[in-house]
Amino acid sequence: MTASTLETTPVTVTPVAGRIGAVVGGVRLSGDLDAATVQAIRDALHAHKVIFFRGQEHLTDEGQLEFTRLLGDPIGHPTVNAEGEYVLPITSEYGGSASHWHTDVTFVPAYPLASILRGIEIPAAGGDTLWANTAAAYDELTPALKALADSLRGIHTNVYDYASVAPDRDPEAFKRYREVFTKVHYETEHPLVRVHPVTGERTLLLGGFLQRLVGYSGEDSRLLIDLFQGQVTRPENTVRWSWQPGDVAIWDNRATQHRAVADFGDTLRVLHRTTVDGDVPVGVDGRPSAALRPTPAESAQAA
Repeated sequence: MTASTLETTPVTVTPVAGRIGAVVGGVRLSGDLDAATVQAIRDALHAHKVIFFRGQEHLTDEGQLEFTRLLGDPIGHPTVNAEGEYVLPITSEYGGSASHWHTDVTFVPAYPLASILRGIEIPAAGGDTLWANTAAAYDELTPALKALADSLRGIHTNVYDYASVAPDRDPEAFKRYREVFTKVHYETEHPLVRVHPVTGERTLLLGGFLQRLVGYSGEDSRLLIDLFQGQVTRPENTVRWSWQPGDVAIWDNRATQHRAVADFGDTLRVLHRTTVDGDVPVGVDGRPSAALRPTPAESAQAA
């Protein structure tokens, strides 16, 4: 595929895989971008699900946050960030590189619309990130499986067996990470298929925070989850990005899953993430997601 140049801006968009991912050129990211350039970035994001920018070494945490505000209201991680903090270091030093497939923060109802990740310290080899297109995955289901998926709802939580997703990592690092990540117990019921509020696409809402399906036993839940999750992560629906310092990736968190590739040993890997606040998903039947935990009593106790 060749690069396409948008008529109203110098922005170029070059696809890097058949179903997901594009490199955006002609943009120096900052909080001062004009409205046409911001709209071109939004359009590329909706079309390609994850977009990449090379050569953004000028960005600082402050500059990254200012740019994030152009896409929407920034939001911190509900358990890791302190109140008012919007930049989240993703560092391998404490076991914080998520090497399992997930959509960010789906254990809350209005999980992030988008995430922006900037490469700070990158291993000489390894440490790539994979993204998967959950809209393309849904489109490829048979009519019978689409009907089944449309009818399902799942329970997402931030409490699960963290060590099981990377058993070779330092158990003490995992213990510290888990204690921070689960200091408040969240559970949310989401539709398995959400309707994208901008594109109208149907996307599969799964990933590592999905614990079980409503109305199904644990065993049957796992069989069905694995069936649909396997469709999401088919190679044809994915793109792999090899980081360089100064790279920036932005992904539509409503239409993707992602994971880090933990193949870089003890080498330090550091990226900084900001996120854009999202909306509450709505299923094919019009039912929105619903928070289950924390309950009002638990919220009061945590406060």
